[in-house]
This record gives sequence, C-alpha cells and structure tokens, in this order.
Amino acid sequence: QVQLVESGGGLVQAGGSLRLSCAASGSIFSINAMGWYRQAPGKQRELVATITTGDTTNYADSVKGRFTISRDNAKNTVYLQMNSLKPEDTAVYYCNADITSIRWTTDAYWGQGTQVTVSS
Repeated sequence: QVQLVESGGGLVQAGGSLRLSCAASGSIFSINAMGWYRQAPGKQRELVATITTGDTTNYADSVKGRFTISRDNAKNTVYLQMNSLKPEDTAVYYCNADITSIRWTTDAYWGQGTQVTVSS
C-alpha cells in the first residue's frame, strides 16, 4: 500500500503565503515525477506544478513567478510554496506522484486534498 498525505492548507488573505507538503509512505521502491493539481468549485482539476526526479520543474502560467515546487527525496516529500496568493487560487489542492512499489508496479497516486482559501 502507498499513501500520500497532504498538509499545510488553510485560510489566508490575498497577498499572503502558504506552504503545502505531501509525504508519501508505504511499500515504495522509487518515486518518479511528483506534482500538485487543484480543483476549484465547478471547475475541472488542473495542473499547478510538477517536478521530475532530476528537479526539472513545470508550472501553469497562472502561478509562474508566485509558486515554487520542490522535493526532498530522503523524506519522500514534495512541497509547494505559494506566495502572493490571489482569491482565484482558492481550490482544493491535490498531490500526485508516480510511484514504483516494491512489487515493481508503477502507478499514479493521489492525496486526499487540502483546502486553500484566499480571501480578498
């Protein structure tokens, strides 16, 4: 079994900052790409940022220059530092990771989601 557990969401005023964390645990052999997605009410889930094992990053245009994704491979954890938050960043944020288990199967896993609310 593999689990992703997110933390760090909450309520913040516009212009503020939050840091999300997502820790993977369980029968893990290796973790490949990791990322963050978000889903606002009435909208489809969208990509926010991804990071490869080589630390190559990719960002949605709407968050470039404000959000930073990083990972700590020793802790099986991915982070999302969110600065200059805007009301339109309000959403449930989901962690995603491409993980190879000790049984040599590779699957995409999702966290349970953490709410981020930005007030104007």
